[in-house]
Amino acid sequence: MSIVTHIATETFWFTFALVVYTYVGYPIILFVCYAALQLYSDILFLLGRKERRISRTNVNDAPGVTFIIPAHNEERNLPQKLSNLQQTKYPTDKLQVIIVSDGSTDGTNEILNSCTLPYIEKIFLRERSGKPIALNCGVEHASHDILLFSDAATLFAPDAVANLVRRLRDPKIGVVCGALQFWGSQESEQTEGIYWKFERVLRLMESRLGASVNASGAIYAVRRKCFIPLQPGDLVDDLLIPMNARKLGYKVIEDPEAVASDFAASTVKGEFTRRARLAVGSFRALCKAKLFFLPGFTGFAFLSHKLLRWLLPFLLIAMLASNVFLASRPSYRAMLVVQLGFYLWGALGLMFHERLRRMRFALFAYFLLMMHFAFLVGFWQFLFGGRKTTWEHTH
Repeated sequence: MSIVTHIATETFWFTFALVVYTYVGYPIILFVCYAALQLYSDILFLLGRKERRISRTNVNDAPGVTFIIPAHNEERNLPQKLSNLQQTKYPTDKLQVIIVSDGSTDGTNEILNSCTLPYIEKIFLRERSGKPIALNCGVEHASHDILLFSDAATLFAPDAVANLVRRLRDPKIGVVCGALQFWGSQESEQTEGIYWKFERVLRLMESRLGASVNASGAIYAVRRKCFIPLQPGDLVDDLLIPMNARKLGYKVIEDPEAVASDFAASTVKGEFTRRARLAVGSFRALCKAKLFFLPGFTGFAFLSHKLLRWLLPFLLIAMLASNVFLASRPSYRAMLVVQLGFYLWGALGLMFHERLRRMRFALFAYFLLMMHFAFLVGFWQFLFGGRKTTWEHTH
C-alpha cells in the first residue's frame, strides 16, 4: 500500500466515523446518559415522595421582568406581537417591555407610536446599527434584574413568561431557554420542521444533563448580572450570553413548558441565508469566547453537538474525495455509490423541490446539503467578508 493510499484510507475512515458519530453516535450516548439520569431521579422520587414539578409563579411575589425586543422593518409582524403581549399572563406592574426600532424605514415606528400600553416603552435608533447594539440599548434602559429576549415575529404562549421566570427562583440558574415551535410552509415542514424536532430533543436531553450550550434567540431569560454588552459583530447573542453565564458559575437550562412559536423560512433558500449568517456568528464566537475550554460534560456536548456540526461540511468533502481515490476497491466503490446516491437525492430535491414537497422526507437530503453549504459560505464570509453587523429577514 502506497503512502498516498494509506493517507486516503485513514482520511476516509476518520471522516466517516466523525460524520456517523455526529448524527448517530452522539444522540445515542446522550439518550443513554439521559435515561440513566431519569431512572436515578425516579428512584429518588419513589424513595422520598417529594414533588418534582416546579411550582407556578405566585402573582404576589412575581419578580420584575424586562422584555427586550429588537425590531427592524417589522410592520408586518408588530401588530400581532403587540396583541400577543397583551395576552401575557403576568402582572403588568411587574412587566416592562422595551421595543427597540433599529433604524426602521417602513411603518414600524408609526405602529409603535400608536401603541398606548403603559408598560411598553419604545426606543428609536435613527440609523440601523444591528441586533447587538439594539439589545445593548434595551438593557441599558431596563428597570429589572431579569431580562427576557425575544424577536418581533415570535409569539409567546400566555404562560411562557411566568414559566421562564419561575426557574430563576433558583439562585444557581442564570439563563432559562424556552421551547420554540416553528410554523411554516409545506416545504419548511418537510425540511426545517423535521430537523428542528430532532434538535429540540437533543437540547432537552442536554438541559437535563446540565450541558446546555446555547438558547433560542427568540425566547430566553437571563439574569442581568450575566449579560455582557455585545459587540457589533456578535451575531449569536443566544450562544455568547449563555456561555458568559456559565463562565460566571451559573447554570443554563431549558424549560419545555415555556413555549413560543415563530414562522420558519418558507423555502430552503430562505433558510440558507439565515444559516450562512449563523455560521459567521458561530465562528466569531468560537474565537472570541474560547469555547474549546468548556469543562466536563458541557465541553463534551459542545464538541459533539456544535463544533462537529460546524465542521461537517469539511468532513463530508474530505470523505468524498478520499472515497473517490479509493474507488478501485469493490468495498469502497460500494460506499462511493451510497455517497453519490445521497448527493443525487439532494440534487433532485434542488431541481424538483416544488413537486417533491408533498412527499415526506423527499427534500431532507436537499435541506441537509444546502445547510452544510451555507456553513461553507459562512466560513468564507467569516474569513474574508468583513464585519457585517446587521441581520436580514428570511422568507
